[in-house]
Amino acid sequence: MGTGRIAIVTSEEGLKRDADLPLIVDALRAGGTAAEAVAWDAEPGVWGSFDLAVVRSTWDYTDRLGEFLAWADRAADATRLQNPAPVVRWNSDKRYLLDLAGAGVPVVPTRFLAPGDGFREEDLDAADGVVVKPSVSAGARDTARYESGRTADAARHARMLLDQGRTVMIQPYLPGVERGERALVFFSGTFSHAIRKGPLLTEPGVIDNDREAHPGAAPYRPSEAEIRTARAALAAVPSPDAPLIARVDLALDGAGDPVVMELELIEPNLFLGSSAEGVERFVAAVTAESLPPTA
Repeated sequence: MGTGRIAIVTSEEGLKRDADLPLIVDALRAGGTAAEAVAWDAEPGVWGSFDLAVVRSTWDYTDRLGEFLAWADRAADATRLQNPAPVVRWNSDKRYLLDLAGAGVPVVPTRFLAPGDGFREEDLDAADGVVVKPSVSAGARDTARYESGRTADAARHARMLLDQGRTVMIQPYLPGVERGERALVFFSGTFSHAIRKGPLLTEPGVIDNDREAHPGAAPYRPSEAEIRTARAALAAVPSPDAPLIARVDLALDGAGDPVVMELELIEPNLFLGSSAEGVERFVAAVTAESLPPTA
């Protein structure tokens, strides 16, 4: 039985490269739902023709953030948007890590520098080196790690981003990422599946915006501690309801405990090609979300 029209929101790049997209649309249609992939910057009037719009692969949003957030507000006025516009806005800047830390969620220790903030080069150092990246970014763009003692190089990177008017994140490099980053996928707050992938920043001091985003991604069974940490991150999202779609990226700290690297609520790769059950769970969550509320 159909459940109205659903837009799976993507981008021009997503229409070409999102491997999850055809799996999602085909599975929804197979279940009787009128689903369609639509770029977020399509004609503004299109959103009122859908009963639900699910944000998926809007992969250019970081380069057009103001425009994208304004779209989210307009789309939410025209239809039901998931994840909701306030959650999208909150998650669009990685300063949300401060909120997670304030809620007691274990996260990678992070210092933020806004344009105009001063800093000392020696502050950009740690025993195992540091990672420098912009607070608004995706796919590790404009990101690099620097070995301990390479403070001048790290400072040069930070100043470049600050001069562009961007907020900078400084984090200690966690050698635990070399044991694999974990990505845990949740639908409506319920754990679905996970993958483990290799480290991204394999070469110190190099900004490589063409690097593979998920090297060696393979299905993974997370530990109870990892699931517990991911759930704590989701519980700290400023929303009365669990996000329809979420991916929690974890790494291991020096003690071997999981810490949150990122909480992705806008356009995460869901690795549905590696999990037939994940596709089914996605469809079930979206279908339930699209049903009219009961009296």
